[in-house]
Amino acid sequence: MMADDLIILGVGVHAVEMADLVDRINAVRPRWRLAGFIRRRTDRTVETLAGRPVLGTVEALAGWSGCHVAFEHDFHDDTGLAVERWASLVDPSVFVAASAVVGPGCVIYPHGFLGAAAVLGPRVFVLAGSTINHDCVLDDHVTVCSGVTLAGGVHVEANTYLGQSCTIRQNVTIGAGSLIGMGSVVLHDVAPASVMAGNPARLLRRKET
Repeated sequence: MMADDLIILGVGVHAVEMADLVDRINAVRPRWRLAGFIRRRTDRTVETLAGRPVLGTVEALAGWSGCHVAFEHDFHDDTGLAVERWASLVDPSVFVAASAVVGPGCVIYPHGFLGAAAVLGPRVFVLAGSTINHDCVLDDHVTVCSGVTLAGGVHVEANTYLGQSCTIRQNVTIGAGSLIGMGSVVLHDVAPASVMAGNPARLLRRKET
């Protein structure tokens, strides 16, 4: 199988780690030719990152017809690219159940667990050592920090941020746009746009929408 061209969208620390993730994937089976990085329009200009070129802003993608892209979790510039060109990067150490679904544009760092019938929507970003148990559903643009544990049947709605080492009880729904603080233990459903923290987690405030 021939490797496909890949560009990482973003130039932050996670983009550097994603380049290492590409190398780990290719060590098992050559899959990607990493051409370089694209910076946000608001980023300072840099020429190289992790030994590879920074190709410019999203306008530079016009010169890479057919390439795939992988998104850093906070890259929001509009690329105009079809979802078919969104690459998912899953570290070889991650357990992915045969019935689990990984959507387009997802990134899963090492030593994770994705259980039976779990579903990740588009552009879910999962940091190291996180457990997403059976029948969980994560909608688009969810960020899962390191060491998070989701019990079975959890539903995390779109644009939610789950802080490091938080735990979500089974069958709980986390409303869209919420932020769950690090180390929190969530025992009940969370309304959209909530900021939660503590054990058990309590509402700190509502986010402005």
